[in-house]
Amino acid sequence: MVRLCEACYEYAGGGAVHLAMELYEGGELFDHIVARGHCSERTAAGVFGTIVDVGPQVENFLFANKSEDSPLKVIDFVLSVFFSPGDRFTEVVGSAYYMAPEVLKRNYGPVVDIWSIGVILYILLCGIPPF
Repeated sequence: MVRLCEACYEYAGGGAVHLAMELYEGGELFDHIVARGHCSERTAAGVFGTIVDVGPQVENFLFANKSEDSPLKVIDFVLSVFFSPGDRFTEVVGSAYYMAPEVLKRNYGPVVDIWSIGVILYILLCGIPPF
């Protein structure tokens, strides 16, 4: 049984919440990179395109299966927020490997995602974090 906060319960209409889940056997993106050492430019471009489309959190990507051409799936939107142009954020969130310096200063906007995406691309191509 999933317990919901009062606001979520009301949003769900006071009824049940159903979760639809899939089994992804391909593993996490980062584990995939570590196992291979690095990716070819062609593979990195495909993965990078998916990441740019949906967001930069590398822990939030799983491969559907273990095949070479497995689709990359996005999971876990816990840190996702809606924002308007000009919004500033103050919470330190995210993974240390991918976190832009502005996040630690507690005054940042959505452009910090560009930093994180750049780190992911570096890891895809080189097989190791840049720092």
